[in-house]
Amino acid sequence: VQLQASGGGLVQARGSLRLSCAASGRTFSSYAMGWFRQAPGKEREFVASISWSGSGTNYVDSVKGRFTISRDNAKNTVYLQMNSLKPEDTAVYYCAQGNLPEVTGLGFTSWGRGTQVTVSS
Repeated sequence: VQLQASGGGLVQARGSLRLSCAASGRTFSSYAMGWFRQAPGKEREFVASISWSGSGTNYVDSVKGRFTISRDNAKNTVYLQMNSLKPEDTAVYYCAQGNLPEVTGLGFTSWGRGTQVTVSS
């Protein structure tokens, strides 16, 4: 599968952005998907994941209540709605395909090219 993230940009603190990740290939709807981010000088960090059906989700504590992951299997796309953005959310955001249908015990295989999110204070 090939993944391409988009929707990043420059936004002021407390603003919102919606990231999209378009996937090619027939396996998209069979696997969980995830979003990761990497800030300058830091390791890549898990942000959120969603099960194949969309019924199960998981978030890193720092984004709970502010970010929402969703997917549209008919469009082979996964989304990350980011609200109440903070300067510490600044990073390159990547989407990834999981190796399981559900979020429990999930690992990630295919990775897409990232999209830059910059939050100004």
